[in-house]
Amino acid sequence: MLRTTALRKIFITTLTMFILLVVFSIPNAENSNILKTNLEIDATGGLSTNSIYLLNKDGYLVKSKIVLDTSDKKEQIAKIINNLIIREDSKFSNGLMATIPENTKIREIIYANEIVTIDFSKDFLKVDVSHEKQMITSIVYSIIELGEVKGVSFLVEGESLLEYPNTHEKLPSVLDKGIGINKKYVVNSRDNISKVVVYYLEDIDDSIYYVPVTKYINDDRDKIKIIVEELSTNYIYENNLMSFLDSKAKLLDYREENNTLILNFNDYLFDYNDKVLEEVLYSISYSVFDNYEVDMVMFEVNNKEVEQISRYDIK
Repeated sequence: MLRTTALRKIFITTLTMFILLVVFSIPNAENSNILKTNLEIDATGGLSTNSIYLLNKDGYLVKSKIVLDTSDKKEQIAKIINNLIIREDSKFSNGLMATIPENTKIREIIYANEIVTIDFSKDFLKVDVSHEKQMITSIVYSIIELGEVKGVSFLVEGESLLEYPNTHEKLPSVLDKGIGINKKYVVNSRDNISKVVVYYLEDIDDSIYYVPVTKYINDDRDKIKIIVEELSTNYIYENNLMSFLDSKAKLLDYREENNTLILNFNDYLFDYNDKVLEEVLYSISYSVFDNYEVDMVMFEVNNKEVEQISRYDIK
């Protein structure tokens, strides 16, 4: 009898511990919308990732990633926007910040003919003057990262937003990546001005993030030459930004074939372990995809292929 009672107590205790373990292992529903950045997730089981652009402490928009658990385009857009709205309970990695004013609501999302139109509540207009351009840019870049979206239009309470809320600088009715991001002007004349997007790196609390900078410079060379030179220089104009491309790396030649930009480098594309750093591949590839209408970048060293990067693999 005592043995039976003891066994019953052990069984009940074990069962209770098991139930508690299961309960506490289930994610808290209140935290289900917390942003996770810089993720690398296998897009299985309906999950995928999309890049969004958050503000860092230096005022740069930084490429980060969120998880999307739906394939419906309008639901994806809503999730992106909701992650860009400032909230008291937001928990962004490494001090990155949202850009849309607190309490802003999405009134409607329209997706037609590759154009996304978003109707916001009036709280959208409460953005600080110092952040209004970053806010608009972060929304446009984040949504276009979805693919199949060519432009974004803004409404506030049903009315078209055709100017920035504070400075009243004019806005086109449809915006795309042509507006530029983290814009820098390094020009000394009005002649031969090129607009080139270069992706640098930033180390934030031991995590690497990609930071696009749209540069306006007096240089009429092909953009890929400018990109490689910018990333391989020993001196980078931007504060706290860097590149891992060796300063001795040289682009020997390049060509475009079958929607692929083929880049042929010398041996200094490799690191000391005869590998090409992922950060080098990605910073060059991101830069190429923002400047060229190609879907693939092929890397060669002395005419021998070493890596291929697809536009759709590094979204």
